[in-house]
Amino acid sequence: MAIKIEHLNYIYSPGTAYEKHALRDICLEIPHGEFVGIIGHTGSGKSTLIQHLNGLVKATDGALYYNGENIYQNGYDMRALRNQVGLVFQYPEYQLFEIDVLTDVCFGPKNQGLSKEECEKRALEALKLVGLKEKYYKSSPFELSGGQKRRVAIAGVLAMHPKVLVLDEPTAGLDPKGRDDILDQIAYLHKQSDMTVILVSHSMEDIARYADRIVVMNKGAVMYNGTPKEVFAHYQELEKIGLAAPQVTYIMHDLKEKGLPVKVNVTTVKEATDEIMRALEKKI
Repeated sequence: MAIKIEHLNYIYSPGTAYEKHALRDICLEIPHGEFVGIIGHTGSGKSTLIQHLNGLVKATDGALYYNGENIYQNGYDMRALRNQVGLVFQYPEYQLFEIDVLTDVCFGPKNQGLSKEECEKRALEALKLVGLKEKYYKSSPFELSGGQKRRVAIAGVLAMHPKVLVLDEPTAGLDPKGRDDILDQIAYLHKQSDMTVILVSHSMEDIARYADRIVVMNKGAVMYNGTPKEVFAHYQELEKIGLAAPQVTYIMHDLKEKGLPVKVNVTTVKEATDEIMRALEKKI
């Protein structure tokens, strides 16, 4: 078990006029190698939750275990944890600061105490993994497009060889092609390296397409926790908290209401296409 969270609570500014209970009794398990999507409206607690995963924020109470060890126990090595659990923030390109792309990606391994040669080796491997062309390696990161900057930022985390990759809205502000490119690359990394991936996103289509399991946050608590099919079966309840199911879910319900004998628990375009073709052949 990579991550286990037990009865975790977090209160902002406790005992002041600004006190806010941001997380309430969170209990979650994330096995090694799983691709987990976290969704929720603004203020639901999803970003606060993932900041706990590498010790960036400390819980008010409760426990968080990484590979069986409580990260809040005395003497726990937080630096080692952050080497294992890599966090990519929303708009990660704002974290880029070095003179060129390769130097920027070397920053994390350098802080791990690795030699210059090993840093560059890891940086080159990471840049290839995220699909950035070699001609950009000596360019200033500030000269790149938004999608290219995201790739560099993700490479900077990957170069540290984390076992868990946590991404907070990695496609925010990108055009559809840029979004698909980044997410396809993340899915590729997940399959190739058996890395645990935790993805926070507002896009129901993206979450349905890539995640093995979805955690729905609402008012600081876990509202649903299950497969995409299980979670999006509650699309009417999700609408009440400002979320929605993928568009294909609504299309399938409409088709069934109009008399086409389709199953409505599909979550991706491919599943919908296959199901519609099956229903049409059966009807014929």
